[in-house]
Amino acid sequence: MIFPSLKTKVRAPNFRRQSRAILGFAFVALSILSSSGCVTNLEAYNAAVVKSVVDRNQNFMATGYAVISVQKSDNAAHQRLLSIRASKLDAYRSLMEQVYGQYLDANTTVAEMVVQSDSFRARVQGVIYGAKLVSIAPVGDDTYETTLSLSNDIVNDLRRLYLASMMAQKGSRAI
Repeated sequence: MIFPSLKTKVRAPNFRRQSRAILGFAFVALSILSSSGCVTNLEAYNAAVVKSVVDRNQNFMATGYAVISVQKSDNAAHQRLLSIRASKLDAYRSLMEQVYGQYLDANTTVAEMVVQSDSFRARVQGVIYGAKLVSIAPVGDDTYETTLSLSNDIVNDLRRLYLASMMAQKGSRAI
């Protein structure tokens, strides 16, 4: 034979090895992109939460909900009125949480290194004045939604009054 090298077998590329390498690269690239996307999604989520709490005029917004059918009345119209009132109170509670925060009381009992009970209570207390009713609307067939708005200036006044009353209580206890 004149050209013996032409008779040698030509090896096909190892597609398994190449496909694994490509898949590995794609996995690493997607992992990096998705982890950076989590930061973006988290930032977008935080912005949406702030936007739902504070409107364009820097007013605090709160929404309350109540189910119609669980209201204790045999009269359907009375159930709707009770639901509207309950959703309004829920919106006021939400405003108080935004202004004053929540008091949380947690209790965990452990015996022989096993959790026996784990409980917590949340409480909010305060005064809200100057809230404006934005809307009362039915949501679906069995729920009412009430939205309230509270001026940022009033929120600052309420916080100052709260802190002053706390300082006065602290001062009277020291005497």
